[in-house]
Amino acid sequence: QVQLVESGGGLVQAGGSLRLSCVLSGRTFSSYVMGWFRQAPGKEREFVAAISWSGGSTLYADSVKGRFSISRDNRKNTVYLDMNSLKPQDTAVYYCAADASLGVRRTKYDYWGQGTQITVSS
Repeated sequence: QVQLVESGGGLVQAGGSLRLSCVLSGRTFSSYVMGWFRQAPGKEREFVAAISWSGGSTLYADSVKGRFSISRDNRKNTVYLDMNSLKPQDTAVYYCAADASLGVRRTKYDYWGQGTQITVSS
């Protein structure tokens, strides 16, 4: 019954910015860590960023560090991914994920969204 719904995907030019949102609903747990992953055609899904329940701890993949920023608003059960200086290599389907835990992590998420397409043109 837990659902994660991403929004904000679309087409953007290289060097541009985009903000993704993900809303979690139907949770039965009091706290959860959230993360973002992406998958390009023909490639494995890769970790992008994660944030702890409190928002005080974050993790980023080296490929996006300094360009992407993850944040959350627990009152809205929403996590955001602010993407700046976008590159064609960032083109992928982006997925948000959640896990009933306080600790930030790169893997082992129990709940996943349906994904949203991000296309960065050159």
